[in-house]
Amino acid sequence: MAFRLRLAPEKTNIDFFRAQWLTFGGSMMLTVVAIALWAVMGLNFGIDFRGGTTIRTESAQPVDVGAYRQALSGLDLGDVLITEVFDPTFGPDQHVAQVRIAPLDGYEAVTPETILAAEEALKTVDPSITFPSVESVGPKVSGELVWKAILAMVAATGAILIYIWLRFEWQFALGAVAALVHDIFITIGVLALFQIKFDLAIIAALLTILGYSINDTVVVFDRLRENLIKYKTMPLRDVMNLSVNETLSRTLMTSVTTLIALVAMAVFGGDVIRGFTVTIIIGIVLGTYSSVFVAKNLLLFIGLDRSEKPKKGGDHEFANVDA
Repeated sequence: MAFRLRLAPEKTNIDFFRAQWLTFGGSMMLTVVAIALWAVMGLNFGIDFRGGTTIRTESAQPVDVGAYRQALSGLDLGDVLITEVFDPTFGPDQHVAQVRIAPLDGYEAVTPETILAAEEALKTVDPSITFPSVESVGPKVSGELVWKAILAMVAATGAILIYIWLRFEWQFALGAVAALVHDIFITIGVLALFQIKFDLAIIAALLTILGYSINDTVVVFDRLRENLIKYKTMPLRDVMNLSVNETLSRTLMTSVTTLIALVAMAVFGGDVIRGFTVTIIIGIVLGTYSSVFVAKNLLLFIGLDRSEKPKKGGDHEFANVDA
């Protein structure tokens, strides 16, 4: 008999509503605390949202990001982000990097003297290095990026709301979106609490969290819809408990296997992607929790008109669309 790893028994009978005022109420309280942290402490915006200067370097020698960062560490600079640029059109002796320098606190831009000092420091690593271009991004452009990031989050959440509404019912859509808002707000609150650098990579992580969290929620809702048709006289609370128990093993296995890869990235991936991976780790833990304790609880509070379920099960235009 083949060995099968399970993180939960094949059949469970856990009452996920037993302490709902602790689990669901605690989630609402954490959301309020997260918003307060966001408002009071603020976010530690990175170069993408604060503005700064980008120095493009070019050299015949391979780019050594560690050596570049070490050379710049002795200067009085703001945040520094160094990335190697890859392009199939580059020649074999053409190695390009971008050095992005944020202004110091209290300043709106990086001074010309600071740029010159940074270039001289990089020449100590590679005397043949050249600087084809130097570009500066002001606070106005950075402010536009902030609004575009907010619009991206709102648009993604709105699209998910419409999808769930079409696939299930409006009550399901509200429960799913409430779970997403719970995940995103608490994640941002944690970022504010620990002052983790907030840049475009974090926006990408938050959008990833939206997709991952709704995937877990849809799996539970799909089983719930099937069980509502199958157990027409069973109380709604019991049907919800049954649905979560039936999908619990799948939910845990998916989350844990994803977390294994993300923890490895956070530990061995270096500083450049650590903020991105830590954000997704927080989001996945919250997304798994909200799929079990938040989305269905709100759905129970709103209620469902179960008299329509047998009729709509086969007639609903989007009821049988594969996720």
